[in-house]
Amino acid sequence: MSDRRAVAITVGEPAGIGPELIAMLARRHREQPFAARLVVIGDHDLLDARAARAGLAANTLRYDPASAAPDRRAIEVWHQPLTVPVIPGRPDPANAHAVLAMLACAADACATGAFAALVTAPAQKSVLMDAGIPFSGHTEFFAQRTHTPRVVMMLVGGAAAAPLRVALVTTHLALADVPAAITREAVAATLAIVDAELRAKFGIASPRIAVCGLNPHAGEGGHLGREEIDVIAPALAAARAAGIDATGPLPADTVFVPSHACAYDAIVAMYHDQGLPVLKAASFGHGVNVTLGLPFVRTSVDHGTALDLAADPRLAASADPGSLFAAVELAVALAGRPGGH
Repeated sequence: MSDRRAVAITVGEPAGIGPELIAMLARRHREQPFAARLVVIGDHDLLDARAARAGLAANTLRYDPASAAPDRRAIEVWHQPLTVPVIPGRPDPANAHAVLAMLACAADACATGAFAALVTAPAQKSVLMDAGIPFSGHTEFFAQRTHTPRVVMMLVGGAAAAPLRVALVTTHLALADVPAAITREAVAATLAIVDAELRAKFGIASPRIAVCGLNPHAGEGGHLGREEIDVIAPALAAARAAGIDATGPLPADTVFVPSHACAYDAIVAMYHDQGLPVLKAASFGHGVNVTLGLPFVRTSVDHGTALDLAADPRLAASADPGSLFAAVELAVALAGRPGGH
């Protein structure tokens, strides 16, 4: 049954910190309910066991898609069984296909309107690839699953009054492969998606977007590379002609200075480690990853699986759930906007 107030949440890597974070989320939802029905997609027994290990009450109910939420303060679990038992901190390739099935289930349910939004806990890319699955990340998987030709990864962090939003032209690529992937078409498509989604999902009527150069000092007039002249500047000119307020290419080492960054609603970086280290330095543990361009709202935490924390019961019990809480809050807010899916 479709429930426009329902938000799906995936557990992520079962040997990682995701199950403990879900237990903390359940406690928070019991004490301070989010303005949505929360449905976790994952193994029910795993969640119960890890909640107990962390000294937390499970606070979960079995999810019945045919019924209304029985208790808005309880998180529901849509049971997706794992293949083999889990040892915290030690991912097992034998569970990789079960993890992938969980993600597919979540994407399909959101795409058909069963849920208003999707929040993902971190997955372990390496163990999926060790199992022979060509998985480069949630962003790419959901794009392929929904037949979306292009999506954009954007992280949101910083103070609520002056949020920092950083979008990427390329995502999980080896650095050596980045220059070839920076094309006029890629930059133009990224700008179009960022502009449209800032308007539709974030309610910004006239987005102001800063665009980084690829090279140091934005190429120094061509002396440090010509990508800015031959690729990025023409794409920006085309975007401006289409009505997008885009400024650049700007040197990445200065555009993120707070006094400059505050003049823009989003900054578009050319590659992963050009933009995300700045955002994570400013708000790690409370930032949110948003996938723009999908047919549904999708947010995620800004951190990885934290296998070292998951392996130690004491560390797992004291993990910081701030990014997951923020991801759920943002998903609920975006899904509730008129332009939300």
